[in-house]
Amino acid sequence: MRSLRELNQEVQNKTPEEIIAWAFKFSQRTLTSTTFGNKSAELLHMVTRQHPRATILWIDTGYNTPATYRFAEKLIQALNLNMQVYVPEITTVRRNVIMGGIPNIAHPLHEEFTRQVKLEPFKRATDILDPPLWITGIRRSQSTYRESLDVISMTKSGILKVAPFLNCQDEKIDSYLETHQLPNEPDYFDPTKVQDNRECGLHTRM
Repeated sequence: MRSLRELNQEVQNKTPEEIIAWAFKFSQRTLTSTTFGNKSAELLHMVTRQHPRATILWIDTGYNTPATYRFAEKLIQALNLNMQVYVPEITTVRRNVIMGGIPNIAHPLHEEFTRQVKLEPFKRATDILDPPLWITGIRRSQSTYRESLDVISMTKSGILKVAPFLNCQDEKIDSYLETHQLPNEPDYFDPTKVQDNRECGLHTRM
């Protein structure tokens, strides 16, 4: 296979739509993940316009806001998404009793909390679905760590990770959502990050 440097050179001048097309040309078993977070509708819309039955992975931590769950259902129905939903092995209620709710990011239990609600379900999903490529909606503007990433990288388990929107600005995404009359839900809370500029570990440890 070509090196990551060669692959990144190949896509460096492509639009997000073209990068998505490139990914599915590479493999029809390409997996697209979503959190149903802020501005997530653009990626799902672009992917399903090209491949209506593309596999969409959602790791439902069990801690989403009611607004996020309503938004997810609205998009699933509107785009007829081919969903694969994975949840933690321990229920939210049981974990809240054991851990006393969401542990503070400085608490020793927060790392185990993150493993249970995000990392373990994601690993289980990718072990079962076994995708050669994974499309993610991450952007450089979201964190200091993401500023250093390339559009194409490799996970520790050997999956090619493709980030079509890595270089996109919020204004461009907002314009796309408006043009295509897509809903948005900014009321998104990730219990593993707590703070917007933190990483949950999915892009740093998987």
